Amino acid sequence: MSAVGEKLSGLSLGSDPPAGGHGAFSKVKRKKDFKRMERVNGRWINVLQGLELHTGIFTPEEQKKIVDCIVQFQEKGREGLLRERTYSEPRKWMRGKGRVTIQFGCCYNYAMDKQGNPPGIIRDEEVDPIPPLLKMMIKRMVEWDVLPHTCVPNSCIVNIYDKDDCIPPHIDHHDFLRPFSTVSFLSECRILFGTELKVLGPGDFSGSSAISLPAGSVLILNGNGADVAKHCVPAVPTKRISITFRKMDEKKLPFKFTPDPDLSNLRSLSYASKGLMPQPIQNHGSPVPPPRTPVLVQKQLAGPNSNRKEEQSNSIRSPYRLIEDDFPPLGSASARPPKKAVNALKH
Repeated sequence: MSAVGEKLSGLSLGSDPPAGGHGAFSKVKRKKDFKRMERVNGRWINVLQGLELHTGIFTPEEQKKIVDCIVQFQEKGREGLLRERTYSEPRKWMRGKGRVTIQFGCCYNYAMDKQGNPPGIIRDEEVDPIPPLLKMMIKRMVEWDVLPHTCVPNSCIVNIYDKDDCIPPHIDHHDFLRPFSTVSFLSECRILFGTELKVLGPGDFSGSSAISLPAGSVLILNGNGADVAKHCVPAVPTKRISITFRKMDEKKLPFKFTPDPDLSNLRSLSYASKGLMPQPIQNHGSPVPPPRTPVLVQKQLAGPNSNRKEEQSNSIRSPYRLIEDDFPPLGSASARPPKKAVNALKH
């Protein structure tokens, strides 16, 4: 296990009741009425049908923990401490080109690579597994009715945008099931949708609909919003991180793929009837303010020996306990910077 994995393996998620019914869960907002009528194959349809925007799922403190985790993985990738196809940092040769990607769970190729692999999941390649903190995010989204328990993600890709980085117009590959989700961090940005998205210049696009994605928001893509309308992210004005969670088609699973017991048997919790609220995501390796309200009885992973116990066991009895078109093909450029660049990073 990498140093990052060791540091993050002591995570826990519990339940505590909202004070007077006014917990963080009561602040969650869900927008599901997106509408844009466009003519497709001779008939008018709502091309945004199936899109949902959820806010208030992750607190500012949780967002910071997640961002810090991603930054650590980026550092490990630059040092060559992740599996080869996990981390990719192409050279920036023009505006909108060269964003950093970190993929977990499966190796996905955006375009034909040097080995002749077509776009899609490369079944004979391995990348690092989904890290514990990101699995906690999946659990939160399933429990809070953001993602259905019938489509629990088993892969994800992290996009790290610097200023002017973008994602060109596309429809996500059908090696992945619907729905899938994108969580935004650090800054708000726009995502464009439409059956006809125009490329006006490097990182500059136009479309019939624009949706703002606040930091911490979760965008669900399903239905027409995932399969009829294309989407893109124009050049961002400031640094941004997004994490896209997706479930692989069983026929496209990597050959060495094994289901993660931490992501099995997840179910939505009935908060309205039980009056329950999950405790914020915590990293026991760093101080976390105590909850304002008493924590309900629920077994949690905690303690200094949790890392050792997790490494000794590959199965978890309880589903509520967790351990650990114009795209460059992943791995087409060196994922590791030249030695001089690595040395420069250390000083």
